[in-house]
Amino acid sequence: MKRFRTLITTALVIALSSLGVSAASADDTAAANCTGASRAGTQVARTAAAPVTVWLAGDSTMANPSAGRPCPAGWGSQFDALFNSDVTVKNQAVGGRSIQTWLYEGNVSGTKGSDGECRLTSSTYSSRWQAMLNASTGMKAGDYLFIQFGINDFSSTCPRHVGPARYQQLMTQMVQAALARGAHPVLLTPVAAITCSGGTATKNRGFVNETFAVGSATRTPVVDLQSLSVALYNNLRFCPNNGDYGSGPVGAFFCNDHTHFEAYGAQRIAGLVAGDIRRQNHPLATYLR
Repeated sequence: MKRFRTLITTALVIALSSLGVSAASADDTAAANCTGASRAGTQVARTAAAPVTVWLAGDSTMANPSAGRPCPAGWGSQFDALFNSDVTVKNQAVGGRSIQTWLYEGNVSGTKGSDGECRLTSSTYSSRWQAMLNASTGMKAGDYLFIQFGINDFSSTCPRHVGPARYQQLMTQMVQAALARGAHPVLLTPVAAITCSGGTATKNRGFVNETFAVGSATRTPVVDLQSLSVALYNNLRFCPNNGDYGSGPVGAFFCNDHTHFEAYGAQRIAGLVAGDIRRQNHPLATYLR
């Protein structure tokens, strides 16, 4: 009987040990899975916070102010301050440029061809666009390219003149170049100047439909900066205006014209762009302060 009890006890110990080992194995597996999930989550977080560069291409309403001249200040000069330290803004906007003269600086002639477009004397890109396309130092995967033209392009004379079809073609060209490098393009309709119809600020820029058409065709997000800026002017009650752009609330926002911005105005326009990026739930919004 004693020997029988010993055998039973031994069997129970073995069984319980086996269960203990299995439980431990399950616990270890769960812990390993949790650790793996934690590492994966950390990796996602690191990816989301990876430093990126935001490249800006546009005209004077986006450009940095000239040295010693605080006005005009383009909204791009105030954009960097809206992001955390993982974002670097490189503002390549230049005053007075249409999309074609920005892309082909020095190679756009003063005469039109039979198609009504300004002739190119060379298809060589401007140094600024070549630098942005540089595989080592230019746009890289994960970067962003903001494109805003359409203010100088309306000119009837060369070299700044750009027709609607050509405008759409060149904007598409820039979008595709960014996508080819793994960068994320963002299109903007041209920011409005301040013009009043009685007590209401009104839209006054072209190339809006063309910008949206490129966005639709290439699945690129569009910030309708013209509509946003006009709504802001109305909220700030800039109209009616007697033509005095150098004093009062309008003078604090604009330079002594109805087009270019003081630093305060540039800050407000930059805020509109950032706000719409957030509204659209764009990935870049995760970097906003």
